[in-house]
Amino acid sequence: MADTNQQPVDRIQTAIHGTPKLHPDEQRKYLGTFRERVDVAVTVYQLKRADYVSRLQRAFAAHPDYQLFINGNLDQDLIGPYIQAASHANVQFTIKTDDAYRTADDNYALVLTAAQAIDQNDIDLQNRYQPEAAPATEPESGLLGKIKHLF
Repeated sequence: MADTNQQPVDRIQTAIHGTPKLHPDEQRKYLGTFRERVDVAVTVYQLKRADYVSRLQRAFAAHPDYQLFINGNLDQDLIGPYIQAASHANVQFTIKTDDAYRTADDNYALVLTAAQAIDQNDIDLQNRYQPEAAPATEPESGLLGKIKHLF
């Protein structure tokens, strides 16, 4: 009998506050998704310090069916190249501009996510996709090469 008395109260609460979310703090942290669905992520601090476009493109190539969530509260100069990269790779992306998504250095700027749980242990893009090595240059032959070798 207590169940029937609680139903109208639940309906009123839902009408006032909206449908309750499962793990709302976790969803805010990972730009609207659960940690178990995240493949790779980049923090705001990392995004400000380095260019991760080529690493993210490799992640796109490995998982073209994943979706990229972008923290839209960041400057366009920071997120623009990643929007372009996702567009060129035909990867779906969503720009999240809700006030819940913060721009402090420890917040996430980019989150590449699957539609279902994948339980990736290391989600740091910097750790998972190392920068591509520069091609080795051949030493110059001839007199110029010998002179450079001496110095």
